Amino acid sequence: MMRTPTLLRALRSPSRRLLCPRAGALVGSRGLCAPARQAAPAATVPANAFTDIDLGTWVNRWLPAAAVPFAQLGRWDRPIGTWLLLWPCMWSTALAAPPGLPPDLALCAAFGVGAFVMRGAGCTINDLWDRDIDRQVERTRMRPLASGAVSVPAAIGFLGAQLTCGLCVLLTLPPAAVVLGLASTPLWVLYPLAKRVTNWPQAVLGLAFNWGALMGSTALHGSCDWPVALPLYAGCWCWTMMYDTIYAHQDKADDARAGVLSTALRLGDHSRAWLALFALGCVGSLAVAGLSSSGAAPGVHVPALGAGLACGAAHLAWQLRTVDLHSRADCLRKFQPSSTEPRAVLAVPRLAIPPDASGIRFSGC
Repeated sequence: MMRTPTLLRALRSPSRRLLCPRAGALVGSRGLCAPARQAAPAATVPANAFTDIDLGTWVNRWLPAAAVPFAQLGRWDRPIGTWLLLWPCMWSTALAAPPGLPPDLALCAAFGVGAFVMRGAGCTINDLWDRDIDRQVERTRMRPLASGAVSVPAAIGFLGAQLTCGLCVLLTLPPAAVVLGLASTPLWVLYPLAKRVTNWPQAVLGLAFNWGALMGSTALHGSCDWPVALPLYAGCWCWTMMYDTIYAHQDKADDARAGVLSTALRLGDHSRAWLALFALGCVGSLAVAGLSSSGAAPGVHVPALGAGLACGAAHLAWQLRTVDLHSRADCLRKFQPSSTEPRAVLAVPRLAIPPDASGIRFSGC
């Protein structure tokens, strides 16, 4: 029979894999058949789990393994939020452009970079606040902070890097736009807290997410064109209230157990009627913004405005009529076109561009 010292030497040798084929590096004599402690990897999604982590995106295929949890934390694998943040910026830029000219492409590019960075920063702030709640919600429990794939100090460092990039983009704009952009900071910080104290956290999200509706004319002209910007902001806010209430219906059962507040829980069986009101407010406010545009002069292309708004209204009506608010999967399906088909959701054309111009359009079907 093998003596104890001889047995321990055998277990510590490379041939230990014959005895413990699944073991990693052993840690002393107490590590019999136990792998050494390693840093938490990126989240792995159990089969049939209802989660917003998608392992089939470019993030998992192309980024180094160490970077994947941070990319997931910033939602780089899901650009829908970036588009939802960007479109109000683009429409405000289009409406502020000189009559007969397309939107400023350089400014649109700056807004695009800023939307990508600040959407990631906002998601990081949200996940830092909500990491304990996220563990109780099926859809979010595999997020990097909730699952332990990213530590709190590392997430704070990542947030600092994103905010620095966002500030660099903002500083390329005129001083008035810089001040206006910084004024939105409290909204980004307070939104995660809103779901703890009010049944209307989506209202706070709408104020933060659509701040870009105020930025286009400010960045182009050095001051905000309030008669256009305010109704555009209101229309975008109503749009957010509609799509994010649909989105919130995915988590209403888990939110109720975790004590999280939302419009989905507050409105309950009356949600569809409220969604209709938000849709009407969206289309009506956008019509006011379009007609109030500085480009709405004698050469205004009013038929384009009507056609664009008709397409947007039809899309919102389709969402409202077909969404099953009791199906998580269907709520997600109806939410996703809010960014993938933005021209049909918020159809505000550049009114001053004549029909035969080759300018950039942000509307129509």
